[in-house]
Amino acid sequence: MAGSDSLSDAKRLLGRDPRGALAAARMAHARNPTPEAILLLATAARRVGDAAQAAALLEPLAVAAPRAWGVHYELGIAQAVSGHEVAAMAALERAAALNSRATGPRHALRDIKALAGVPIDDAPIASLDDPRLQAAVAALLDGEESRERLLRDYGLDPDDAAAASLIAEIGIKLKRSAAVIALLARALALAPAYGPLRFRLAEALHRAERDEEALAAIQALAAEPAPTIVRALRGAILMQLGREDAALDDLAAVAEAEPNRATSWLAQGHALRVVGRRDEAIAAYRRALALEPALADAWWSIADLKTASLEADDVAAMERLSDAAALPASVRSQAEFALGRAREDAGDHARAFAHYRTANALRRSIEPHDEAAHRSFVQRMIATTDEAFFATRAGSGNPDPGPIFVVGMPRSGSTLVEQILASHRQVEGLSELPTITKLARTIPDYPAGLACLSPDTLTRLGSEYLATTRARQRTGACHTVDKFPGNAFHAALIHLILPNARIIDVRRDPRDTCVSLYAQSFAGGQSYSYDLGDLGRHYARYAALMDHFDRVLPGRIFRLGYESLVDDLEGETRRLLAFCGLDFEPGTLRYFEHGRAVRTASSEQVRQPIYRKSIGRWRRFEPWLEPLHEGLSTREF
Repeated sequence: MAGSDSLSDAKRLLGRDPRGALAAARMAHARNPTPEAILLLATAARRVGDAAQAAALLEPLAVAAPRAWGVHYELGIAQAVSGHEVAAMAALERAAALNSRATGPRHALRDIKALAGVPIDDAPIASLDDPRLQAAVAALLDGEESRERLLRDYGLDPDDAAAASLIAEIGIKLKRSAAVIALLARALALAPAYGPLRFRLAEALHRAERDEEALAAIQALAAEPAPTIVRALRGAILMQLGREDAALDDLAAVAEAEPNRATSWLAQGHALRVVGRRDEAIAAYRRALALEPALADAWWSIADLKTASLEADDVAAMERLSDAAALPASVRSQAEFALGRAREDAGDHARAFAHYRTANALRRSIEPHDEAAHRSFVQRMIATTDEAFFATRAGSGNPDPGPIFVVGMPRSGSTLVEQILASHRQVEGLSELPTITKLARTIPDYPAGLACLSPDTLTRLGSEYLATTRARQRTGACHTVDKFPGNAFHAALIHLILPNARIIDVRRDPRDTCVSLYAQSFAGGQSYSYDLGDLGRHYARYAALMDHFDRVLPGRIFRLGYESLVDDLEGETRRLLAFCGLDFEPGTLRYFEHGRAVRTASSEQVRQPIYRKSIGRWRRFEPWLEPLHEGLSTREF
């Protein structure tokens, strides 16, 4: 009876207290070593990090119970956690064959095979898209529910290696990367050799824009040559880190290994575009479309090159996509954006605008905009940062004069300004960094919380920013350019933590800026641009905030007009360089000859001499812009 009680205790404790379960299972096993007691003892041993003992117990049990799928599953995970992938795959194959409905064996087998470079079945695992399971995972990761529901309904223990990998995959899909990272850290402490956990960690870190850490995580996975799945993720991470040559090596190898996978060619096309290999990029996009004509991302990518022409057959194919109601809104919206660009290039502005309007409506349906939150943010920033606020904090922060911030609205000319600056021998362009936004998120009750930061904290935050930029630098340049436009809303934070940094606010005619935003398919993060009224009001709040900083920090932010730069490139470039404390160099006027990678939507424009054709673009769509004009004229901040 006591042995039976110990067995019940082990079952009850397994998901809550693995060490308690191990003690109870040992007692039950000592009194009566039944197959069930052996399985529980092995499972508990693995859960506390002793995979070798678990495998030793399970190997003879698997021989004695050849049709017990749970035994083969546990054996496979124990062997995988111990680093014995070949044996693990054999055991998991057996478990999956014995119970075709069980998710655990199939998910673990797929992950282990992929990391071992073994061909895998691409058939989706239905449970990963199960809305009930996704809701349970989201609740767990959001801290709204204990693990009980996952254990009770799905048998998933978040601290168990295989279960944690499955939960993490769902969590990453649900954009809960920060919580996934914390969950994986606990699971890895018990199973550091289980490759799928480290892969998920690298993936989650990459999604959270912690790419240096992501690279370290994925580099620890396997010796070269790395399997395809590792090279694909590593290539994406390297692209984000600005290591384009290494990234292209990985992405080219992935496309060669998976020539029939459209997304492999799409990723290669994106990378080739960044480094300026336009014709090769178009060829890669078309290779992707030949394999998957419904890959709207590739259609938009070709259209967005602006120097590539779309044929009549291309337009017909995109129209079929946009009309396919069964396709996701994200796919249809990209097809509509691409059609808008094609119609605009052909001079059919009425139809072009209709496509843009449909594209934005589709995008808005899946990425709603919280205008009230943004209005409140700007109001609180203005209320917090008056002249006295800055005066009492003078002298705080890291005094390094190296950083240059190019801010403003997207599509205002910031990439052109960065390209000019990066053509100077003392400057390195780092593209759009998320660092300032990340630092802002660490400040409680931001932006009002700025008032609570001590001088030491401001200095520390400035030093953290510098450490991040130095890690990304590839040259010995003493100045770096961070051209993330959204940093305009964090100009106060930049000034406080880096008081000697240069801040350049690039302005373009607001109507041209907003129309360009409205006609652009962004990957995400620009939800205000999907409605003309929202877009106009967002721009008005940005301009009001910049006006506020001009009043409370006079002369701190350098204003550069895009149209003025086009009209007088040399004169405006000299003013720009003087503000940055740099001598004029003629090479900055030939910025388009600079061979650096460019990741933004303006990648092709900045590889050409300056031109005027984008000035006044808004006039093409003037009959339909009344909501934009109303938004731009708002004074409700």
